[in-house]
Amino acid sequence: MTQSLRRVLILLLALFAYAGAARAQLQFAAESALQPRQLGIVINDDDPNSVEVGEYYRKRRAIPRANVVHVRIPGKPRKLSAPRFHELKEEIDARLGPQVQAVLMIWTAPYAVECNSITGAYTSGFDPTLCARTCARSSPSPYFNSKSAQPYTDFKMRISMLLPAGSVELAKAVIDRGVSSGFRMVPATAYYLTTSETARNSRALFFPPNGRFDARKLVTKRMAADVLEGASDIMIYETGMAQVDKLDTLKFRPGALADHLTSFGGDLLGDGQMSSLRWLEAGATASYGTVSEPCSFWQKFPNPTVLLQHYVQGASAIEAYWKSVAWPTQGLFIGEPLAAPYHRR
Repeated sequence: MTQSLRRVLILLLALFAYAGAARAQLQFAAESALQPRQLGIVINDDDPNSVEVGEYYRKRRAIPRANVVHVRIPGKPRKLSAPRFHELKEEIDARLGPQVQAVLMIWTAPYAVECNSITGAYTSGFDPTLCARTCARSSPSPYFNSKSAQPYTDFKMRISMLLPAGSVELAKAVIDRGVSSGFRMVPATAYYLTTSETARNSRALFFPPNGRFDARKLVTKRMAADVLEGASDIMIYETGMAQVDKLDTLKFRPGALADHLTSFGGDLLGDGQMSSLRWLEAGATASYGTVSEPCSFWQKFPNPTVLLQHYVQGASAIEAYWKSVAWPTQGLFIGEPLAAPYHRR
């Protein structure tokens, strides 16, 4: 048995043990959430929307001014070349102190570095070899399903997220959802859909069972369906579809996470498969999608059980999402990073 296969089997056993515990009303241990003083924000001064949204976010989340980095990226390119990205990363890192554990970039584009996502490249390092064969295995994340509350301190990696700012109104709404998620815990449901698009069901194996977590006022619900319609209590919605219908019929709780397993959800401004931006427009607070063809490796997408586990234990959206993706190089994390509806108050 190879070492990599052994790791996968160990993970499977751990996840199935977790699923069994969920049925038995698992009492979650509290997990600390990322704090505003630990977050750096990056503003593109060549993008007026980035400037406006960045200042709004700094005030709403009380981000220290020392944690704000201003850069210039003219032209709003969807992709950066590797050399330009390395210059940008060096510029950002040089301005951040060791207390900063995570970074929020505030703009819609750029969102890719060649075949890598900009969040994957920033946090895990740009991987040029993957661009020759994007369906290959990518670098594993040491942060995957970890107990770490300080990724930069523990792993020398600053987890990152992109807050799209193409629409100032939408960006501010997403920020407000994240902030309001910390006010009080509300009854909600986590929905997991196994669809007719078989190739996009690779992570259905990890869908949590139907159950209730009374201490979190949360219900988990698995469905065999292509669409969720009319639900008004969504905290998590995970599915596998190239296009997700009926989003206009749904209502999301503040802090909601939603994503769809498909090849190009992270191509935010693409016109092929559904962009992950649609989730934010529908009312979610954070989402995820890949920017280049990943094939259907579950490791390249949020693992539903790991995501749920860390989020309900009190982790922030950025922490829970990053801890749920084993191979994050191609994956773009978007939304409001500090949302934490289950953080102990």
